[in-house]
Amino acid sequence: MSSTAAVEVPGRTKAFLRLVMIEHSVFALPFAYIAALTAMFLADKRVHWGELFVVTVCMVGLRTFAMAANRIIDRELDARNPRTATRELVTGAVSLKTAYVGSAVALVVFLGAAAMLNPLCLALAPVAVVPMVVYPYGKRFTNFPQAILGLAQAMGPVGAWLAVTGSWSWEAVVLGAAVGIWIGGFDLIYACQDVGSDRDNGVRSVPARFGVPAAIRGARVCHVLTTLLLGWFAVLTHAGAAFWTGLLVVAGAFVYEHTIVRPNDLSKLNRAFFQTNSFVGVSLFFFALVDLVVRGLGI
Repeated sequence: MSSTAAVEVPGRTKAFLRLVMIEHSVFALPFAYIAALTAMFLADKRVHWGELFVVTVCMVGLRTFAMAANRIIDRELDARNPRTATRELVTGAVSLKTAYVGSAVALVVFLGAAAMLNPLCLALAPVAVVPMVVYPYGKRFTNFPQAILGLAQAMGPVGAWLAVTGSWSWEAVVLGAAVGIWIGGFDLIYACQDVGSDRDNGVRSVPARFGVPAAIRGARVCHVLTTLLLGWFAVLTHAGAAFWTGLLVVAGAFVYEHTIVRPNDLSKLNRAFFQTNSFVGVSLFFFALVDLVVRGLGI
């Protein structure tokens, strides 16, 4: 009996990690690091590794809770969509009980980590949770659920800055807005593949309501705004040449993304969504880190 349990538990954990797509942390986490490290540079030019670790725990904990809640709330809709019908809660690879327990554990981890940072982070932690739960319901009452997703994702850099400084920062708000609009934009593209199913099942989204061409145009506008906001963040924080070089690389990635995804050709959509957008986050973090080190950040 004990040997069977020993085999089942790791398998269950692995299935839960697939459920929450833990690897997608690569989208938002680099921007939380940019915010935290920039705040540390402006404060005393030193990396505080303990704080950075707790910020990581906060980000992963909150994202894991959000994804688990999303899958729980959307499980019936997922079952009616051929693309999502193989998700773990639909197939039974993860039980509903396991999903609830996993989401609760992730939420406790997030709140506990927030408490370790400073009183302001703990006080605002519940605020960060709200859009994570509202988002999956958004597609039931608004044609713009991506706006709710963007708001949820914008909180990452703001929270990371607060974690370091314990005080409000408009620089962090600008970076958060850039991240939220960026993620909302590429989610517009991602939603294009579900237009038929969404319309059949009454799921609301920009592509389902206004069509794929409108969604693609909206995503382009979002990514132009993202680039401008990142430039504004660079000006506000007096970023150097390396950051601006990274911003040029990101702008090039956006151009590439919108070159390979067109309203009449979504065959490369997954490449645009997964590969290009993960590249955006990782590459900008790399250039931002180089810039901070060149300017005197002590590692």
